[in-house]
Amino acid sequence: MKFAAIADVHGNAAALETVLADIADQGVTEVVNLGDHVSGPLEPRRTADLLMKCDFPSILGNQDRVLVEKRANLGRPFTWLDDSHMDWLAHQPATRLYRDTVFLCHGTPGDDEAYWLDHVTGDGTVALAPIEAIEAEASGIAASLILCGHTHLPRVVRLRDGRVVVNPGSVGLPGYRWDVPVDHVVEAGTPDACYAILERTTGGWSVTVRYVPYDNMRMAELAARNGNPVWASALATGWVR
Repeated sequence: MKFAAIADVHGNAAALETVLADIADQGVTEVVNLGDHVSGPLEPRRTADLLMKCDFPSILGNQDRVLVEKRANLGRPFTWLDDSHMDWLAHQPATRLYRDTVFLCHGTPGDDEAYWLDHVTGDGTVALAPIEAIEAEASGIAASLILCGHTHLPRVVRLRDGRVVVNPGSVGLPGYRWDVPVDHVVEAGTPDACYAILERTTGGWSVTVRYVPYDNMRMAELAARNGNPVWASALATGWVR
């Protein structure tokens, strides 16, 4: 069993197209998508069209949920989404089981806005979460492989019972600023698009995280034109400045 996992595309169609081409170049034919498909100041309509055409097993991210909840009160660029796009988002589940073996969620199994493999300290430092906290969130999940997104940071954590929890990183946004629970920034340190390839072997799950360069400056310039300098910085450099 071998497949790719993508997450947090955030309307970055250019990054998505490059990642999908790289996945094909690796000989991988199955892809799962962990949510936050279109939100942000980039190209939500083109991204939604591409993802709908691909029809990957997908789930709803927290930003997707917010878009659905605010469906009648969206400003640009989300007014470019039509009913078919919004219906597609609305019908995505919050979690799902892929091929009876892999559990998919966006944040944690019970909260699409919570960080799982990372936590934020009181001074705004983003760090690996304690193993006890990670394991507590995995309670009751029988799948040997658990996938999450949301933080945009790739991580692989092996639980003490042998299960593996993986965040494949972000296809479309390598950094951001957020204020919950305190003000903090997340930075990948590279503007490249990120995803993971997962393969079940006789020894367990093998995980390969791939960073793929693409025309990131075009997306950074688009974010700047659409009034989001934090995204522009992250897309251009992988850092928030």
